[in-house]
Amino acid sequence: MSETLGERRLSGDVVDPLPPGLYPARIPLDGRYARVEPLHPIDHAQELWDASHDGPKDVTDRIWDYLPYGPFPSFDTFRAWLRTCSATADPTFFAIRDGRTGKAAGMASYLNIRPSDGVIEIGHIWLAPSLQRSREATEALYLLIRHAIDDLGYRRVEWKCNALNEPSRRAAVRLGFAYEGTFYRHVIVKGRNRDTAWFSILAEEWSPIRANFEAWLAPENFDADGRQIQSLGAMNRALREGHPR
Repeated sequence: MSETLGERRLSGDVVDPLPPGLYPARIPLDGRYARVEPLHPIDHAQELWDASHDGPKDVTDRIWDYLPYGPFPSFDTFRAWLRTCSATADPTFFAIRDGRTGKAAGMASYLNIRPSDGVIEIGHIWLAPSLQRSREATEALYLLIRHAIDDLGYRRVEWKCNALNEPSRRAAVRLGFAYEGTFYRHVIVKGRNRDTAWFSILAEEWSPIRANFEAWLAPENFDADGRQIQSLGAMNRALREGHPR
């Protein structure tokens, strides 16, 4: 990449044209390695349960460490929670289908949706161990970011996480989000304080970040064993730090 991202500046500029004000629809998003599908408790419950609760308990329980729900004591409890999730518009929940197995193995959502301001967040992300640190998971999140900016016209995509959640903070930076600060004593989750780290991608920053995603996801960026050749994190850090690659 030859581009870098300029330093952000404070702005009181007139917004013209205004954001189109489109609300995300429940439609599937297809990629080369993964598919993001509107959550459906009948279609997804068993696969998501198997992916997230089958296996060593000390491993599967960690999926839910920083989320306000889970782990779930039974399949029926989990399915009832999915039914509640599927009935909400904000958040709008999606299942992530792993292209290697054809099975759903994670979830994500759009939330804090403000179409008139052009602001949307991606969150409620959990990935089964089989999907963690995979190109399938990366592509699923890319599909959600791309759809929000390119198709729906949002000018700001947010990522927020518990400030103690180092894997989520690293993931945000790897995906091209800029750290904006921490809201201390922000909320209480499972009886514990949560300081919240805020990250964002702005629409005017998206073009070179999207190009990095596309270069990273290209089949030629992976060897015969599926190992990456270029690092997406390094590519996006170079953009943010002003060192073109």
